[in-house]
Amino acid sequence: MLAYTYVSKGMFELREKPRPVLQDPRDAIVRVTLSSICTSDLHIKHGSVPRAVPGITVGHEMVGVVEDLGSDVHGLRPGDRVAVNVETFCGHCYFCRHGWVNNCTAPNGGWALGCRIDGGQAEYVRVPYADQGLSKIPEAVTDRQALFVGDILATGYWAADISEISPEDTVLILGAGPTGICTLQCVLLKNPRQVVVCERDPVRLDFVRRHYPQVLTLRPEEASAFLAAHSPHGGADRVLEVAGGEDTFSLAWQCARPNAIVTVVALYDAPQVLPLPDMYGKNLTFKTGGVDGCKCGEILDLIAAGKLDTTPLITHTYPLSRIEEAYDLFEHRRDNVIKVAIENHA
Repeated sequence: MLAYTYVSKGMFELREKPRPVLQDPRDAIVRVTLSSICTSDLHIKHGSVPRAVPGITVGHEMVGVVEDLGSDVHGLRPGDRVAVNVETFCGHCYFCRHGWVNNCTAPNGGWALGCRIDGGQAEYVRVPYADQGLSKIPEAVTDRQALFVGDILATGYWAADISEISPEDTVLILGAGPTGICTLQCVLLKNPRQVVVCERDPVRLDFVRRHYPQVLTLRPEEASAFLAAHSPHGGADRVLEVAGGEDTFSLAWQCARPNAIVTVVALYDAPQVLPLPDMYGKNLTFKTGGVDGCKCGEILDLIAAGKLDTTPLITHTYPLSRIEEAYDLFEHRRDNVIKVAIENHA
């Protein structure tokens, strides 16, 4: 089968690999019908994900059809359309029982697919703990509607949830990339008083203005002064940092009012500085880390109900045989690209 492979730092390559087989009673083999490229894939390519294993098939955003199931996987059957979770998690360890599935202690727990084990930019993928990590797609939901459920939409849903947003809040979202837009949709479900999106890319700002006219938009150089002047308490009540830029972490805490919550879900290429003397007295609460993506069923129900729709993010579609072109387009952000769908034809 064709599989896009992490060869070494700076090098991915489309290769022929054997079709995966069941290795454990909780495994499933999924025929990938649609996948996508994530910025995290680029982090692997650039060498900023030390856990990534050379030789693995990359890709962790995918939907497909169940082809084969281990004997301990219940509630699924061959032929089911499924969204694949970015994380694999056992469901039984201390962290899983508390909903912290990103920290699952099982050997393949956490972000494994497309990082430590073969992922889904391929014709087939083996999914460990399939009873936990596969979610059946409702009949009325298309593959394109479900494509981002297991990763960036799960991230946005989790980020909005842990930010403890109330109807009185002013919420600032830093970054209007794909994950930022998914986060925006999930924040809007909380019905806050005001939502502000900060982004420097004019194309992405225009996307927000066209699709979410009720949302205020700012450039980074405007954000701090605007939030101080137009928020009831001198800054945003909740700040969600989804950009991961060189200066967006510092901008996040600077735009927050005292006693605000700052939620950081961005993945950075370099360490960030926490200048405690400068922020002393603001009494901020920081929430950080990787997504605990264990609510994909809820997200699919919201899509089926018409409350979430991420299909406008898919601006380009390529076949798997041309995935190198798709990566080049996505990495260099040409042609107003937001997300690229990679199709596999039966």
